[in-house]
Amino acid sequence: MSGAGGTTAAQLLIRASGDIPVDTPRVPAQEAAEHELSKPMYHENDPNLLQRGLDRLWDWIGDLLNTASGAAPGGPVGLVVLVLVVIGLVAALWWRLGTPHRAVRSAEALFDDGPRSAAEHRTAAEAHAAAHRWNEAVQERMRAIVRSLEERALLVPRPGRTADEAAAEAGRPLPAHAARLHAAAREFDDVTYGGRTADQQAYLTVRTLDLDLQTAKPFLTTAAQGAAE
Repeated sequence: MSGAGGTTAAQLLIRASGDIPVDTPRVPAQEAAEHELSKPMYHENDPNLLQRGLDRLWDWIGDLLNTASGAAPGGPVGLVVLVLVVIGLVAALWWRLGTPHRAVRSAEALFDDGPRSAAEHRTAAEAHAAAHRWNEAVQERMRAIVRSLEERALLVPRPGRTADEAAAEAGRPLPAHAARLHAAAREFDDVTYGGRTADQQAYLTVRTLDLDLQTAKPFLTTAAQGAAE
């Protein structure tokens, strides 16, 4: 086995022994792999942050719908029916209550400018009506009603009073007109804060109420009569 042949065999054995894999500890191997995979060349086609967020959102919605369809009576068909019912209820509430701003702003003051007389508000209302600006006409006529009741001492002048508050307070000395007062206040709120559009009939209704109240006799309690005397 000596000689050239032996030398060649020894060299082959040495080369072969160099190809034998060496066991590497797990932690350093993991760190090396993570370092290698963190290189930009491996992430050129990865989705960006927004795409990853949307993917997670759609996955969450999908899981939610799958869970809901399993719990809803009738499975997926029942879930669709429930969704349509909810949409219908929301639409009905939106139509009935107006925009969400209405509930917040309906508590604002009835008068948004300096004090004017009832006659001045009526003149402004008629001018708006002549120009077919029905929203403004309704607003000014309602202000005329409240100012007229204040001028007749049926309402105590109070800054910051809302249309609903004025209607509730005026309904006590004028119980026969309480329902119409509340309806006029609601019309005022709808066109002012609810995003609704008034028409000629709405204005004429409030105008007629104003004319009727000018000749309406208040109902005075015994205490109020004594104070008046």
